[in-house]
Amino acid sequence: MAWTGYQIFMALLLVTTGTVNTISTKWADKIEAPGKNGHVHLFNHPFLQACFMFIGEFSCMLVYRLFLWCQRRGTGPPPAPTQNFPAIIFFLPALCDMSATSVMYLGLNYTYASSYQMLRGSVIVFTGLLSVAFLRRVLVFYQWSGISFIVCGLLLVGLADILFASVGSAYDTNSIITGDLLIVIAQVFAASQFVLEEKFLYKHNVPPLLAVGWEGLFGFFTLSLLLIPMYFIPAGSLSGNPEGRLEDAIDGLIQISNSWEIALAVLLNLLSIAFFNFAGISVTMEFSATTRMVLDSLRTLLIWAMSLALGWQSFQYLQIIGFILLIMGTFVYNDVIFRPFLKKHCCRGEEHPQSEIEHSNANETSPLISGNPAPLYDKALSE
Repeated sequence: MAWTGYQIFMALLLVTTGTVNTISTKWADKIEAPGKNGHVHLFNHPFLQACFMFIGEFSCMLVYRLFLWCQRRGTGPPPAPTQNFPAIIFFLPALCDMSATSVMYLGLNYTYASSYQMLRGSVIVFTGLLSVAFLRRVLVFYQWSGISFIVCGLLLVGLADILFASVGSAYDTNSIITGDLLIVIAQVFAASQFVLEEKFLYKHNVPPLLAVGWEGLFGFFTLSLLLIPMYFIPAGSLSGNPEGRLEDAIDGLIQISNSWEIALAVLLNLLSIAFFNFAGISVTMEFSATTRMVLDSLRTLLIWAMSLALGWQSFQYLQIIGFILLIMGTFVYNDVIFRPFLKKHCCRGEEHPQSEIEHSNANETSPLISGNPAPLYDKALSE
């Protein structure tokens, strides 16, 4: 069946905003501007950037309210009823999101944008392992196979960064190892967020856009408060600001006011986060999580291509092999290869009424405001 204009638009929006999200963050990191004391230096403020990211997430709540308002006064099916829930249940996932984003942005300062995006694929590994430990799930053979592919892909991406660090690179070996490790460590927090959401939030039937909005609100206020003690914590060489503070938000805000390029990069990051979450949920509900995986893979490829085009890194053939293994692992883990192949060639005569029922039920209400959260493995592809 041919795609509608709306579906094509959402697919393009997902790929575009997902690409802009990473590129704009890395672009801001590479811009120099006068800071608090008039000293010109790079915009190295990962925690401040994470605050702006949470503003983008919070805007999803405004989008949810807008769609709810329009649907109650316009045409279309009525919104699905949602259970009453205490907003505080979003606090723990927001803390995990805050930790993951801050550590990832910190790691991005020390490595390539393409490696940053590829290494984020390790979230599937940690999500699978944590779901076994805390959700009492049993991973089957194809899921363990997918995890194996992903681990091999991650090792190749990291190896490529280290081997080619000295060949026309802006980063030394120690910097790249630090950045890559920070990004992988951040995925433990991200996986914890997804497991917490599935364990505590899904039972309340919370619409995805509303969940993202609440987490953005809690994350923004919590991290904003933490910026105060961070100002007084010495970070030494780990800090990129002149005074060596863990985070100097005052210096960062002054740099933004002194550079239209940094201001534009921050604004693009904020807007891309909001539209990426909106487009991601729309694509999942219009098509499937599989389609979203394909589009997310295209996003990673575009980020890698743009990094090469902008001269931010040199071509590394091992990274291509690692990327292929990561994509294969993601598809295998999410049951896109093995079981569909067997069903197609070995079970052609069998009917699957349950799948048809689930498919029909998914389209009875608006996916943007219904309490039908995306699967755990699909949430691992978001942001």
